[in-house]
Amino acid sequence: MSQAFKRTSILAFKQKNVDTALGYFAFRAASTWWSNVQMGPPDVILGITEAFKKDPDPKKVNLGVGAYRDDDGKPFILPCVKKAEEIIYNKGLNHEYGPISGDPTFCDAAAKLAFGEGSPVLKNKSNCTVQTLSGTGALRLGMEFIMKHYAKNKEIFLSTPTWGNHPQICNMIGLKHSKYRYYNPKTIEFDLKGALEDISKMPEGSIILLHACAHNPTGVDPKPSEWEQLSQAIAERKLFPFFDMAYQGFATGSIDNDASAVRLFVNAGHQVLLAQSFAKNMVNKLKDVKLMADRIISMRTKLRKGIESRGNKRNWNHITDQIGMFCYTGLKPDEVERMTKEFHIYLTKDGRISVAGISSKNVDYVAEAIHKVTS
Repeated sequence: MSQAFKRTSILAFKQKNVDTALGYFAFRAASTWWSNVQMGPPDVILGITEAFKKDPDPKKVNLGVGAYRDDDGKPFILPCVKKAEEIIYNKGLNHEYGPISGDPTFCDAAAKLAFGEGSPVLKNKSNCTVQTLSGTGALRLGMEFIMKHYAKNKEIFLSTPTWGNHPQICNMIGLKHSKYRYYNPKTIEFDLKGALEDISKMPEGSIILLHACAHNPTGVDPKPSEWEQLSQAIAERKLFPFFDMAYQGFATGSIDNDASAVRLFVNAGHQVLLAQSFAKNMVNKLKDVKLMADRIISMRTKLRKGIESRGNKRNWNHITDQIGMFCYTGLKPDEVERMTKEFHIYLTKDGRISVAGISSKNVDYVAEAIHKVTS
């Protein structure tokens, strides 16, 4: 190698190091602008999914992910969604800006879906609907509206437990949040007595967040008579109901059944705030979403039967009593640990499972694992 080539190489190497160093120092200097940014909390579900992916065991089962899967464990694109995509494509839309509040036709249809065709809020035109980015966007906008415009007690009460995003949104915008009893882990049922007691102590004018159907994460919903008692107690305390309705039609397969709590409150004279999501329940004459709901219900039935048929002495009624995608199994943390270590079945430490992760191919295996860790 010639001396000239060596010198050129050395100079190039040195220059590269200088450039890298300058880039590093420039980054360090810029990073001081953001040195106060704290690391966000880890996502529990994503952690479970990552562990599941790394597991080489062929029998592994992921019961953590909160998204619908078909009986082969694959993501399911509804036929009505494919049809909608085809219609939109064939229309050759011009992609102009829409109104600030969203597409009026969409907003009208969303309100009718929630409140029902003959609802007084639609007849009296006392409803205001705006389009957002799915359920999280609706919740964020609703809570920000409360922070800016609500004239009474700016404190929202969330069920124990509730969807993890509810308190996170409150924290982001500075909305004070507290808890009310909802789920009783001893009975694995809705804690009506505890909820009513807590409601009676809430400051007048406070906001109470209610899951319209398929409570996330427990899958435990109040019965119709219990919803009536909640409505009465909330009215007596002069609280403001904020409904989160993410699973209309997906819980029971019926749009009307799953909207019954919201409609009950409206017909009882409550003013309500409602956050809707269609991420899991795009519908075509009820047909497509009912297909998903029926599969979930079927898996609940088969799982319960599979556990009970093995002679397990625990009560497993709650598996079929609960509703929607999620199920609180009642498994304790040590039993959950055994499920993962011994059987390669992944779920959250509180014993919650996504029923969508159960299929006709693995339901017996999951039932056998639950039986063994609880016997």
